[in-house]
Amino acid sequence: MAKTAFIFPGQASQFVGMGMDLYNQSEIATKLYDYAEQIFNFSLKEISFYGPIQELTKTVITQPAIFVNSIVIFEELKAKGYLPDMVAGHSLGEYSALVAAGVLTFETGLELVKIRAEQMQIATENNAGTMAAIVGMDFNTVKKILDEAGITGVCEVANHNSPIQVVISGDVAAVQTSMLELKNAGAKRAIELTVGGAFHSPLMSEAGEKLKDALDKAKFKAPICPIYSNVTGTSTDNPEVIRERLYQQLTSPVLWVNTIDNMISDGAEKFIEVGPGKVLQGLVKRISNNIELEGVSSIEDLEKK
Repeated sequence: MAKTAFIFPGQASQFVGMGMDLYNQSEIATKLYDYAEQIFNFSLKEISFYGPIQELTKTVITQPAIFVNSIVIFEELKAKGYLPDMVAGHSLGEYSALVAAGVLTFETGLELVKIRAEQMQIATENNAGTMAAIVGMDFNTVKKILDEAGITGVCEVANHNSPIQVVISGDVAAVQTSMLELKNAGAKRAIELTVGGAFHSPLMSEAGEKLKDALDKAKFKAPICPIYSNVTGTSTDNPEVIRERLYQQLTSPVLWVNTIDNMISDGAEKFIEVGPGKVLQGLVKRISNNIELEGVSSIEDLEKK
């Protein structure tokens, strides 16, 4: 039987104006955005709706902004009777997926995202780092070259986004040196990304202590549908395993190709990106061209359902 997967975007999917149409026309959006507004010491609505983009792109702001937007859209879909057979999220998006799967409440998810974003922002400020997209080279080749290059400093694989796109992360000098190594070894392109820091690398480890404490205190329920983890690309229904994988996710690579491949193997024939932007639709298309893809990010998209 054909199954539908909901996938939730992570950092870098944000744009100024996201959620404003929803807030103006949806009771669900008004309720969730107004709740979130009380949790932060900045105006989540103001920055999401009006920018500037430099503020919205800050880790401490963009993570809760994307999370709230994604859950608003999910709740609207749910109210229309659309529910997933399985879920996954890219990095931050895994928290949205956990809410969709009933593992976390919106309130608990928002509190965890708040702590995660704050601690990642602090880690970024304390440990200057960067990331780079490597295009035209497969995951195993990139990993082998990094392992054998003997480059001083931290540089590791952070995301396996598609069969021909891998993201590396670490110290600025180590990443830039690795970009040259990978280009010389045959990568088509090596593009340094405009990001806040070295996400999914050991440079994020100092963010883990307070996040782990919050994860340990949070209530996790068994999922109502399979949820696929960034850390392994596989699903589990064990709340304690889910909790541990969220902690590991901070410094582990996002195995997105494994995740999508496993969801397809388990019967997913339609993928719906729930939240701002179209980043995940592009990645999934590169992983498989035999599935149906759709995105829901606005009132207009919801009205078509």
